[in-house]
Amino acid sequence: MSKQELHVCKSNALVEASYRLSVAEQRIMLACIAKIRRDQQITDEVMYSVSATDIAELSGATTNADYTELKKAALRLKRREVRIAYEPNGYGRKTEILIANWVQSIVYVEEAGLVRLRFNKDMLPYLSQLTEQFTRYALADVAKMKSAYAIRFYELLVQWGGTGERTVEIAWLREALQLEGRYSAIKDFKKYVISISITQINELSPLWVKWEQRKTGRHITHLMFTFGEKQPTKSKLKSPNPETRDPGYAIPRSTIELNARPGESYEDAAERLLRKRN
Repeated sequence: MSKQELHVCKSNALVEASYRLSVAEQRIMLACIAKIRRDQQITDEVMYSVSATDIAELSGATTNADYTELKKAALRLKRREVRIAYEPNGYGRKTEILIANWVQSIVYVEEAGLVRLRFNKDMLPYLSQLTEQFTRYALADVAKMKSAYAIRFYELLVQWGGTGERTVEIAWLREALQLEGRYSAIKDFKKYVISISITQINELSPLWVKWEQRKTGRHITHLMFTFGEKQPTKSKLKSPNPETRDPGYAIPRSTIELNARPGESYEDAAERLLRKRN
């Protein structure tokens, strides 16, 4: 798996869809999406695979940690749903909502630390046949991010890459990230979702991002982002040492991994520990 050759392509409707995946689940999905051949029509009979070694090479994490997380993520991924808004026949009629599973079947090969999955048939139009209104970026752009929210924000910005700015309604964003019951206070939303995401995008991706909030009356209702590509540098990012602080959470990686609860994703464990410290 060459990081330079793998690119993720999604329809804009899927980029703006409502769903919640952990960062480990995101890595599995994006790695498999990046393997879809754009010169061939795909069917729901094709199996795509990704290994713990692939994930470790992309993310810079340790393979042992990825073996454990890959298995947990594979078990969760089969049950994950996505909600996609679309206009039937594309004639501006009343918007309908497609609710579908990402995959129809998934296999975990424990001895090899390998996941094989088959995309749900309903998902194929949003992953292939992309002639217009789609978003494309290199898989390596998001591979080192530790927050699933950061990956989603990156896609939303790249979608508007030609403009260098985007304004997003907070209510819509909460729905897209499926944050029902989480971070209801705006200060928590900004701290644990927005700030962490923008920090990781600025440190781990090819983009620089700045943001500010906008009020409607007395309430904060919108977020305004300005962004662009960083100037290329000769130095390359080094793989993080497990004892160094995670750039997105300011907590040692080893502490996050050691204190993660059974079945808890990396970013959920990090956010829980961060809330406990504060």
